[in-house]
Amino acid sequence: MIFVEIAAGVLVAGSWVYCVLGIVAARAQGREKRTSHSPGIETGVCATCVGISVLKPLAGIENGLELNLRSFFEQRYPNFELLFAVRESSDPAAALVERLQAAYPGVASRLLFTGEPPYANAKVFSLSRMTSAAAHNVLITSDSDVRAGSGFLERIALEIAQDRYDLASCPYRAVPGPHIWSLLEALGINTEFWGGVFVAKLVEGVRFTVGPTVVVRREVLKAIPWDGLSRYLAEDFVLGQRAAELGFRVDLSQVLVEHHLGDDSGKQNFSHRLRWARSSRRSRPWGYVGQIFTNPLPLAIIFIAIMPKLWLVLVITALLRALTAYATAGWVLHDPLCRRWWFLIPVQDLLSFGFWWAGFSGNRISWRGRTYRLLADGTFELVR
Repeated sequence: MIFVEIAAGVLVAGSWVYCVLGIVAARAQGREKRTSHSPGIETGVCATCVGISVLKPLAGIENGLELNLRSFFEQRYPNFELLFAVRESSDPAAALVERLQAAYPGVASRLLFTGEPPYANAKVFSLSRMTSAAAHNVLITSDSDVRAGSGFLERIALEIAQDRYDLASCPYRAVPGPHIWSLLEALGINTEFWGGVFVAKLVEGVRFTVGPTVVVRREVLKAIPWDGLSRYLAEDFVLGQRAAELGFRVDLSQVLVEHHLGDDSGKQNFSHRLRWARSSRRSRPWGYVGQIFTNPLPLAIIFIAIMPKLWLVLVITALLRALTAYATAGWVLHDPLCRRWWFLIPVQDLLSFGFWWAGFSGNRISWRGRTYRLLADGTFELVR
């Protein structure tokens, strides 16, 4: 029993250290963001006219897709192009793109039909095709559920002109769909997930990328071609990892986007969160084990269940978790969601702990109506 009590105490103490690191990391990220702003960007003046190609892989129509795509057609930047990829012309997303192309004739844009992908990761195949067709050497890969402000490309161009990185992820503020499960997931992304990313940057630097929006120079993709990532489920993480190993500068952009989570049902939401957990476990096994410290409230509840007289531990943990959530969502992401729904964050924390635990078992995932098997090295293969 004493061993169990000591172990529980160590885990809670470790989570407290993590919370303090989270506050420090968020403050550092927020300070870095403030110093990166330029008056020219705020007034709509083009700081540099470097060409930018935006790559958008699409598959079907999802809630909010038209508004997401419009946000890229409406960029106030003079030298960019949009490339879209679908498997076949019958995909309803193709008709939407063609309608937007007609509505914005002044924006350079192309729609590619890729056909069936020759390997499991269809997104990588689409990105490979679009990269080959892209006119510019600065590429931005952007998922269909991403929505950007009108000055997004201007600010990316400023970072490129300042030569800050070769490869970077854009932090995103999660925006929920109409269901409670989407709201809970958004609260987790805007507090727990990004808190972990900022701590990783503080402790060891950025040696990864996070997929929804990634800025990459073409020379990185010449060294690490898309086809070499085709068997990985978390191709974004592997791209950043390999780029860092090769000596490329990998970082976080200071430019925020919105990630719209859609209208998944509870079952669909649980499925993709479990897929994410299992993918993380395969991509970085020891890091996944270490995620136990990112769950301070569940750990404190377990501690109190073992030693109920030490209830003050739960109070301190709740306070530290609240401060960490505020630091990440407030100082860096400027997220209004957490200010409104803060009382649901403990519920999300318990769910997150459950998904983390479930992620240790099983090697099958569901993705876009198909079943895949995850292998030990982070690659995956189609089952049916």
